[in-house]
Amino acid sequence: MLNLLRRLFEHYRAYHEYGPPRLKYMGYVGAVSTALFYLIRFTRPNPQLFDDIGVRGLAVMLYLALAWKDHWPERLKPYYIGYSYAALLYCLPCFTVLVALQRGGGVPAISNAFIVLCFLVLLTDWRNTLVMLFAGVAMAAAAYVATTAEPHVPMDLVAQLPAFALIVIGGNLFKFSTEQIDAERKLRATQALAGSIAHEMRNPLGQLKYSLEGMQRALPAPTEGAGAKALGPQQLDDLYRCLAQGEMAVKRGLQVIAMTLDEVSAKPMDSATLACLSAGELANKALLEYGWESEAERERVSVHVVEDFSFRGDETAYLFVLFNLIKNALYYLALYPDARITISVEKPRVRVRDTGPGMTADQVARAFLPFASAGKTGGTGLGLAYCQRVMRALGGSIRCESVPGNYTQFTMTFPPLGAQEIDSCRVDVLRRGAAAFGGKRLLIVDDDAALRLVTRHKLQPLNATIDEAADGQSALEMLARQRYDLVLLDLNMPVQDGYMVAEKIRRGEVPGSAGMRIVAHTSEPALLASVKIRRAGMEGLVTKPSTQLTIIQALLDALAHPVAAISAETALPAGFSVLLADDNAFNRKAVGTYLKHAGARVFEAAHGQAVLDHLLANGRCDAILMDINMPGMDGLQAARAIRGSRKAWADVPIIALTAYSDAATVQAAAATGMNDFVTKPVEAALLYQKLRAVALASKDGAAAPPFAAAGQSAVPPAQADLLDAKRLESYTRIGMLGELLTDYMPEISRLVQRLEASVVRRDFDDALDALHSLVGMSGEAGAAGLHQYARTVYVPMVEEHRWPAGDAWLGRIRMLAAQTEQALRAYGAAQPRAGQT
Repeated sequence: MLNLLRRLFEHYRAYHEYGPPRLKYMGYVGAVSTALFYLIRFTRPNPQLFDDIGVRGLAVMLYLALAWKDHWPERLKPYYIGYSYAALLYCLPCFTVLVALQRGGGVPAISNAFIVLCFLVLLTDWRNTLVMLFAGVAMAAAAYVATTAEPHVPMDLVAQLPAFALIVIGGNLFKFSTEQIDAERKLRATQALAGSIAHEMRNPLGQLKYSLEGMQRALPAPTEGAGAKALGPQQLDDLYRCLAQGEMAVKRGLQVIAMTLDEVSAKPMDSATLACLSAGELANKALLEYGWESEAERERVSVHVVEDFSFRGDETAYLFVLFNLIKNALYYLALYPDARITISVEKPRVRVRDTGPGMTADQVARAFLPFASAGKTGGTGLGLAYCQRVMRALGGSIRCESVPGNYTQFTMTFPPLGAQEIDSCRVDVLRRGAAAFGGKRLLIVDDDAALRLVTRHKLQPLNATIDEAADGQSALEMLARQRYDLVLLDLNMPVQDGYMVAEKIRRGEVPGSAGMRIVAHTSEPALLASVKIRRAGMEGLVTKPSTQLTIIQALLDALAHPVAAISAETALPAGFSVLLADDNAFNRKAVGTYLKHAGARVFEAAHGQAVLDHLLANGRCDAILMDINMPGMDGLQAARAIRGSRKAWADVPIIALTAYSDAATVQAAAATGMNDFVTKPVEAALLYQKLRAVALASKDGAAAPPFAAAGQSAVPPAQADLLDAKRLESYTRIGMLGELLTDYMPEISRLVQRLEASVVRRDFDDALDALHSLVGMSGEAGAAGLHQYARTVYVPMVEEHRWPAGDAWLGRIRMLAAQTEQALRAYGAAQPRAGQT
């Protein structure tokens, strides 16, 4: 019976989980109408009429609580849906029928019953409509009999039962039919949109495939020999070029998806992102960053800056516009080998003109309509609609003109910026730069003395102390003597180039420079250099030549960027390899990021058998991080198999990972031959410490350190804050906070929903598995309160193999998950964005 009631309530919850806040609106309507109907009776006083002030006043208060949903305390909001169920049960069928019985029926009672039935049909699914109706009538009848000396049934109400039944049945049938029509419409729209996005994604995915094939060609031929093959300079350059093209293809695909979703949802442009932009610079940048399928395709597009101008806009949105216009033109130029695309900049307009097939007048008239496409099979038809919306948001316009068989031209017109506005933009950048760098020390490293002088003059308004170095070796010597806040580093220098200098800084070879920002200053193609500088641990890139505002903005962006520094205490030896085994992909991602940040090569496995398979196929690694609870062969079984294998890797150091660290588990891990123990959520500093101990022991030829669980607490503290600030700071520092919000929070919500479903089904094993994952996930995500409470539920369930007493624990987990998500998003919003100080 209890399971039946739970399922019934879940239908009600699902009915109100999405869509407009119907319950809140019902609260306002119900409170006003219930009070108003009471006052109307005084227009025709009747001393024999039953005075329902008490029960009516209670209904008004319940309605008001429904209406004031937004003012509920955060800790009570998770209970709002449950409260609404009880409130509607009383306020609609119970209260109305009770008053009708007390008054002996009559026309007002019949009309009130019709109104209540209509609201009940609108506010509940058909199951709960029937349950609430029967339960409410039963409660009212019981109250009436208990409080009335001579109860009787009003026959006029009984006579209306067929009409009441018709409202309930007909209303639900009509509502069900409407929902089916809406569902069918949404399904068709979703199918069309999904098909369109799939079509648009073929281009970037095809380019990604081409890039991967290029990487394969650049790699040396495989060999069974033990010696590694060195890559030549040209091979390395080809690999980086293919990697850059692949990343740009992924970026293009994400742009297509973002553009489509923004247009479908009509997402407004954020005015906070608008800045003064150069039309000429962005036109050239579009050519550098567009995902070209081939060099031949790139050569068909040219930029002519007749007269550059500035406008106020969003760089990403405007680049999307240019990308879309280029993509559309290239699509139609496939059968016209001599056709060309020209982007011309002439104040205050930017024109994109192709000498392709052209369009008819009818096609031009429909060009900017959503889901309209001119002879383009499978296109979304959203691209030009998006372009028009962006231009309107910028205060400008876009129009199309075309002559069939001759040309097509899109003209974007921008509102002109006056000299005062342009000067204001310049002053704002300089002001922010001076505020950020005033009193700091900068180092310019370039082998060209003239460029160093020009750059120094550009940075003079920052009020910073600026030093110069003529080569990489001199820069390293100066960094060893003096602390700098930022280095502007030329990449192409003799003896030690910029990449080598950055690598030495990031490896901790320059004491005191771990937190220093590094910005690359280069004439290399931006697309290729952007991949290389990230690999070298730099935070920004400025291409040569650059304007004063461009270079200062790049330094500001770098200052807001998380530092990719690896200190000497944190860094692992070069080539240190770790096999990370965990059945939860999100946990592998979090711990793997920490390991890669310390310079480790990371291999992943989802269960114990995969660990053995990896060792058999690839041989020994430097360390294994082994989750204890995994499906199939768990961590303990895998550790026993490794130690008893008599292979060369039988003594590989194994560090246990688990969210369940009771004494029995610790002893069991030690008995299998594991060398150490780390409790989830993993603390990066402790993990680095243990891995470095393993690495040092291996370097000295000693055995792995003995098993010790020191520093680990089997039971979390009795009280903890909602968030683990220290862990979140570490995520922010390594640039993973965004992934935490986009990946971890939905997964935690999914696990809570899975747990709830398991409880409804009384599936103990599935609930235990969901709790196990939730404990690990919440810990890694820095959700300290949720992690701590989930552990207190999980541990007794494992030890005693029984459900927790009562039902409050599940509501508490649901509430903590909701509060955690809100707190995490608030934390993320409070972090500085790029370009802000």
